[in-house]
Amino acid sequence: MSKKNSARPDGLAYSTNKEYFNDYPEREALETLPKEKQKLKVKIDTKQRAGKVVTLIDCFIGTNEDMELLAKQIKTKCGAGGSIKDGYIIIQGDYKEKVTTWLKEWGYIGTK
Repeated sequence: MSKKNSARPDGLAYSTNKEYFNDYPEREALETLPKEKQKLKVKIDTKQRAGKVVTLIDCFIGTNEDMELLAKQIKTKCGAGGSIKDGYIIIQGDYKEKVTTWLKEWGYIGTK
């Protein structure tokens, strides 16, 4: 999101005072946790998808770029499409077991 359209904490949408926008510090960039500290959850979902099954990967903590890289790796391994939306990695199809296995191999999910 560009600085011009970024949301302000006080909810202000418009002001004619040009100096007024410089009173809030820049937000710090969210850092990606190491693989060992990520606690990803993998689940199957069909809600609001016309009965189609998707695999959801939740609880990734980090930048959008790192999330996109992980999603691309998983989509390539599955040979399926997918996207990132609302903090979820969405993979088209039922790949829960495969994704869980790959995430364990890559060090994202610890054995319990």
